[in-house]
Amino acid sequence: MPPTRPHPGHWPLLLLLAVSVLISYMDRGNLGIAAPQITTELGLRDSQMGFLLSAFFWTYALLQVFAGWMVDRWDVTRVYAWGFLLWSAATLGMGVAHGFTLLLLFRLVLGAGESVAFPSYSKILATGFEEEERGLANSVIDSATKFGPAIGVLLGGWMIAQWGWRWFFIVTGGASLLWLWPWLHYAPRRPSGSPSHEAGPDWKQIVLTRRAWATFVGLFCHNYNWYLLLTWLPSFLIRERHFSMGMMAVFNALPLCVTAVVTIFAGWLSDRMIRRGAAVAPLRRNFLIAGLALPALTLPFATARSEWVAMSFLVLAFAGIGLYCSNTWALTQHLAGGEAAGRWTGLQNAVGNMGGVVAPLVTGLLVERTGTFLAAFVTSSCVLAAGVAVYVFMLKLPTPRTPR
Repeated sequence: MPPTRPHPGHWPLLLLLAVSVLISYMDRGNLGIAAPQITTELGLRDSQMGFLLSAFFWTYALLQVFAGWMVDRWDVTRVYAWGFLLWSAATLGMGVAHGFTLLLLFRLVLGAGESVAFPSYSKILATGFEEEERGLANSVIDSATKFGPAIGVLLGGWMIAQWGWRWFFIVTGGASLLWLWPWLHYAPRRPSGSPSHEAGPDWKQIVLTRRAWATFVGLFCHNYNWYLLLTWLPSFLIRERHFSMGMMAVFNALPLCVTAVVTIFAGWLSDRMIRRGAAVAPLRRNFLIAGLALPALTLPFATARSEWVAMSFLVLAFAGIGLYCSNTWALTQHLAGGEAAGRWTGLQNAVGNMGGVVAPLVTGLLVERTGTFLAAFVTSSCVLAAGVAVYVFMLKLPTPRTPR
């Protein structure tokens, strides 16, 4: 009979969650990897592909608030399992789609299934980990969001070259369903063990809190840049850098792996500094500011004529993403309180992932109109700079966990 409670500290549960995050980011990034082949086979324009890349985020962002309510109200283990099943089936379905309309439908279903993911992670970590453990715990989760696309682009580059893009979706969607067995067999019904069980702010308090909106808008600015890169980087490397499919896979995976390593290190470092007495919220906010400023300064140079200069600046931009992601959700969990983590995260992810709606569309239009990615990268840098201003001037931090 499987245990109903995990090992103290919940690290085995964290490993299962990290694997699921890796799968989810492989699935949401698959279309970007296959985009050059799909565009050619189906005769799609750049603006149409931007539309498909954006469609995931319509349902993903729209359903975040509902997902946050569900994980605060019901068994988070079961809610997450149903979402996982839905998005895996949608990934598999894309492999048999033969037109724009079906691809659009499956992207919408994929977004709906994955909408439960981050509210679930945040709820589990906020109620199962101590404050000084959450930087590393969240960083392990977030590193999987980078290792997932890295593995996906390497696997996709090889599979598409060997068997075509359809088998890439069919194999990844079908194989990921195997994860459900250990999750339902071993995961706890309701994670517990952290002393953080206060009710926290309700929906109205969160919506009326300036600090909450700072986290919402700040995440939007980060996500604009992140999803531009996640969805359009393969096309940028093939079309503008003139890489082969194999080189694209390697040079796409490399900065993602750098981001993952930086995320884990920065999460560990922030926890260590907190254990040594650093104030939690200001410290985590400083990581977010640095994480937005670095890609804002470096991303436009990824279009430099020299291949090595361009890739070096691209890696620096991805390193900045790692700094940001290491403390994003740890700060939210600190501000929200354990029992409000699901609803705060749902609201934050709803607003934040509008960046995923906007960035692929705007990028597709800019690339189609200008013929290069420079304007798209400069636009992203401006959005990131706005995010820095939000965290500096809008995210005031009075007494911790006291919304106003």
